[in-house]
Amino acid sequence: MASSSPKRTAQRAAHSDTVEKLARFGYAVKGVVYGLIGILAVMAAFGSGGKTSGSRGVLGTIADGPFGQVLLGLIAVGLFGYALWRFVQSFADPDNKGTDAEGIIKRIGYFVSGVIHVGLGIAAIRLLLGSGGGGGSNADSWTAKLMSQPLGLWLVGIVGLIVIGVGLRQFYKAKKADFFEKLKTGEMSASERTWAKRAGQAGLAARGVVFSIIGFFLIQAALNANPQEARGLGGALDTLAAQPYGPYLLGIVAIGLVGYGVYCWVNARYRKIPADS
Repeated sequence: MASSSPKRTAQRAAHSDTVEKLARFGYAVKGVVYGLIGILAVMAAFGSGGKTSGSRGVLGTIADGPFGQVLLGLIAVGLFGYALWRFVQSFADPDNKGTDAEGIIKRIGYFVSGVIHVGLGIAAIRLLLGSGGGGGSNADSWTAKLMSQPLGLWLVGIVGLIVIGVGLRQFYKAKKADFFEKLKTGEMSASERTWAKRAGQAGLAARGVVFSIIGFFLIQAALNANPQEARGLGGALDTLAAQPYGPYLLGIVAIGLVGYGVYCWVNARYRKIPADS
């Protein structure tokens, strides 16, 4: 009985109006973060200022801007709300992923996403309190910690392969466009459906590029036993910029990341969530 308690709790949470509101606000905040990452990278690609950075770097940019403290507080709430929704997806399975091998893998992915967004929320709180935590992706830091474990190099290599797999799946999802099944398309106009599909496909493809690069550098770090070769989102964008025709490559991917931000905002409004499904 006790072992099923977390699942029952998650199932009740999945049908909670409060959880629904937090999830929607979380999607909106995630859209803001990705939108800013993309806009700053577009500006950098076309020589209009801006910079390439990951999620934590964008938090620092927000903190330095007008009303930075207020915005950081709201973003922290949204990130924790999104993390909560990911945990609900993992334990309560409102999307009916099931308990076969594929379903379990997807639900583990939801849990990992929840943990990552808790970390981002904590980073936002630390910045809000003036104790740092917004600069850089810390990819080399956690890679070094993982390498220090027994069989650490193998673990880093395996994580790299998994991340590449996630990237390839982003391409598959972009092509299939099955994310539409999770939206309340009946409430959307024809133009909203068209642009939501385009934004989602562009965003997922851009994430596919970024995840593939991150995974490649993790494998390189494992092969060379050098955690400093690991890259986060900002490092992946820097890698694109350094290639032949780099500004164009960076610009295309950056526009895709803006599209992913728009896709997140679409989810904030139209995502099917059990409380109102």
